[in-house]
Amino acid sequence: MNRALAFVIFCTIGVTCAQADDEIVVTAERRIQGTDTLASNIATIDNNEITSLGADHVSEILNRAPGVLIHRGSGQEHLTAIRSPVLTGGAGAGSFLFLENGVPLRAAGFANVNGLFEAQTALLDRVEIVRGPGGAFYGANAIHGVVNVITPAPADNFQSAAVSASGFHNKVTAAVARQNRGQGIYAGFSAHEDTGFRADSGTDQQGAIVRFAGTTDGWAHDTIITATNLNQETAGFIAGPDAYRDRRLSQTNPNPEAYRDSTALRLQSQWTKALQGGEFRLTPYARWTEMEFLQHFLPSKAVEENGHWSAGFQSAFYADDHFSFGLDGEYTEGYLTEIQTLPTVFSFVQGVHYDYDITAGSLSAFFKVDRNLSEALTLTLAARADWTTYEYKNNTSDGPFGRFIRPADRNDDFLTFSPKISLLHQAGNGQYWLSYAEGARPPQTTDLYRLQGNQDVTGVDPEHIRSLEAGWRGDMSDTVGGEVTVYYAKKENFLFRDADGFNVIDGKTQHIGIEADLNIAINDKLSLNANGSYAAHTYRFDRPVNSTANASEAISNGDDIDTAPRTLAGARLIWRPSGKSFAQAEWVHVGDYFTDASNNHDYPGHDVFNLRLEKSAGFFTAFAAVRNVFDTRYATRADFAFGTERYFPDAGRTLTLGLRYRN
Repeated sequence: MNRALAFVIFCTIGVTCAQADDEIVVTAERRIQGTDTLASNIATIDNNEITSLGADHVSEILNRAPGVLIHRGSGQEHLTAIRSPVLTGGAGAGSFLFLENGVPLRAAGFANVNGLFEAQTALLDRVEIVRGPGGAFYGANAIHGVVNVITPAPADNFQSAAVSASGFHNKVTAAVARQNRGQGIYAGFSAHEDTGFRADSGTDQQGAIVRFAGTTDGWAHDTIITATNLNQETAGFIAGPDAYRDRRLSQTNPNPEAYRDSTALRLQSQWTKALQGGEFRLTPYARWTEMEFLQHFLPSKAVEENGHWSAGFQSAFYADDHFSFGLDGEYTEGYLTEIQTLPTVFSFVQGVHYDYDITAGSLSAFFKVDRNLSEALTLTLAARADWTTYEYKNNTSDGPFGRFIRPADRNDDFLTFSPKISLLHQAGNGQYWLSYAEGARPPQTTDLYRLQGNQDVTGVDPEHIRSLEAGWRGDMSDTVGGEVTVYYAKKENFLFRDADGFNVIDGKTQHIGIEADLNIAINDKLSLNANGSYAAHTYRFDRPVNSTANASEAISNGDDIDTAPRTLAGARLIWRPSGKSFAQAEWVHVGDYFTDASNNHDYPGHDVFNLRLEKSAGFFTAFAAVRNVFDTRYATRADFAFGTERYFPDAGRTLTLGLRYRN
């Protein structure tokens, strides 16, 4: 039996699987609450776990949650799957909502498919993940899941620093926090140099966080400023059957000219005031981002530049624990240019492919009401309406330009509605829940205005998902606890471009799965944490492909969606012989998956093992990590395109050594 499937069956039948009992989280309903009040799943990766990981890439953190798969690209690039296949293009950018302390990292309609490299993963306090639609509280784009990265709060007086080095990664972090008479400040800085195990693939990234918190005239305030900068030399796919198994080929880079530069700055300030009968919260925010990269994956080798700035607010009134409502609004100005300097190649014409500006706005209203049907049973009703508008202005000539189509100036707007209804039953040391939720994704601006031959935006509707989830969370004993969930979802109006170059605006997909987390305290020194999921993500429509060269991309009803492994799992055996020593052995499993829509080509999956050690003395902690202990040859991403297999290879076994200080 497949090891990951056996693990899921073990969790489902033998023991319960989940997070710690009554953990405090903020993501599920936009405020601090205990997990025992939530009629939904949630996974939390806390500060201790993030610190011990010393992650070189965000995938090392998020892939510890069940039902989550982050495919690692070159440098800090990534693609995301949460209760879904690994999605690309507009779907990959807009189907997952990435938050920082509850505020989206990017404006609606301007998402980045690699959006999490703008999060401060080296400085985080914790990460919270809700799988499935989150639209009732967070609105558009929370189709398949929500990831909320939480920055450290100035809760204690401390100073800390860490340095680490491996064959390719060198990192430095430093932080200080001070608190006095209810006022506090936190400041943190990180720098990460990745020299690259592949030719011409180095990355430099810096990040900073400053957070102020305190009380003024009866208002509790919490202000956060974050900044990040990324300069990356990008490596492309290596091609050929099982190319990732070839050590020499894995170190090559067929695109040494490729690069990506990205800068982002964000500000938010949450103000909270206790009122008679409840609490009012207002969070104004602003953001700015710019990015430039070479499209090495296309014959044009065009340079794209894009960016936007936004100003907005979130507001909510919480009436005790039974009723809440709020209003959110946002204004955004953005731009995109794409210019090919190389001579014309096929239909990739030299010159300006796109040059446009967009003014966007959104206004949203939501509510939630709880009703106690009995002492142990609670009914929750919630809903959110989102209005999104785009004003598009083309700065070059209208119409076709080679394979590219530049629409004339136009305005578009979308209205979406995201309801949720749930039941939560308290039973002994745990909770059962049943919930129905919907979510919607208005088209990204690039879906609408960055068109190519055969594409048309007429009749494009927001993607829409309906999801039913049942789960249990709690403790089986003093030493065993966890969470298990099952879900069923159907998505309509799936928007993508097929292999013939035509826009598909009415695709349908189905998603069925079971997910589990497990925590076992084996004794006072040894513990086990594990996660597992089994899911079937399938097409629910037919789409023939006329091009013989792309025949493997024809879609048949019932086929697995490409890049959607049915099994994902991981386990960590942790040994703490004393408060000053720590050892962790980790297993990471990714099941086999198809790499084309017709299910004719596949990747066999992989199992990887990692080892981490720590030893503390006074204010100092020495640590070491061995990634890929058995030097397994595997691909962090596999794909089939242009008639051949393509891969991002893993670096192989690597050793990291480091030292942390905290006082």
